[in-house]
Amino acid sequence: MSNENEHTVPRVWTWDSESGGKFANINRPIAGPTHDKNLTIGEHPFQLYSLATPNGQKATIMFEELLELGLTDADYDAYLIDIGEGDQFGSDFVDINPNSKIPALMDHSTTPPTRIFESGSILQYLAEKFDVLIPKDFKAKTECRNWLFWQMGSAPYLGGGFGHFYSYAPTKMKYPIDRFTMETKRQLDVLNRHLSENEYMAGSEYSIADIAIWPWYGSLVLGKLYDAAEFLDVASYTHVMRWAEQIAKRPAVKRGQRVNRTWGPEEEQLSERHSANDF
Repeated sequence: MSNENEHTVPRVWTWDSESGGKFANINRPIAGPTHDKNLTIGEHPFQLYSLATPNGQKATIMFEELLELGLTDADYDAYLIDIGEGDQFGSDFVDINPNSKIPALMDHSTTPPTRIFESGSILQYLAEKFDVLIPKDFKAKTECRNWLFWQMGSAPYLGGGFGHFYSYAPTKMKYPIDRFTMETKRQLDVLNRHLSENEYMAGSEYSIADIAIWPWYGSLVLGKLYDAAEFLDVASYTHVMRWAEQIAKRPAVKRGQRVNRTWGPEEEQLSERHSANDF
């Protein structure tokens, strides 16, 4: 017996701009800019254009960790990109990131300036430029990169999969929620098993692997992502909880979470960041 609500797949897909739920107004099946828009350039070497999503937090936490280490050459301006309003499709932004995703970074300390897009690439670029937050030992550095790329490959199942169907889809559908819940819990188990034997993702040393993973999985188990902590029984992942709480106490992490945030309690918001005094 067929389900009366079952979708009949057409021979050739056509775009229905009215479907897609919360983000239907900005999603589209083509790339490139939709409008001309100049981006502001501040006084610091690094110009970040972003939003405080988990991917955006990776970049701002990284910058704040660099500044916490006393690396003043890592000072940066952070400008808000409102993805709900389609800022990521402005001409200047697309010149930096042709994929129209945040965060996007320009390094004006080089001649000509260097563009860096994709959050993992930004983390690696800054770690290598300043020679910090990535292990010196080759084996440990490889382990760090193992987990950095694990996050890049795994988080779309958490965000675009679980997060979308659990929180944002226009209707609640059992199959995709069950499918992506199973995968999210499997990923949490991967982390929990690893962190049962390691203080941080690359071993004993805090690194860009932790900075990449924490805004997604740390925020999730701490109840700050999708309001799904109870649903996922996150308390059962005791080693992930220990790691998440430990990193959440870092001053740079506390600051980095606020940059380019325009929602939540007022004391947690900082739409733009141009100096340490902004905090």
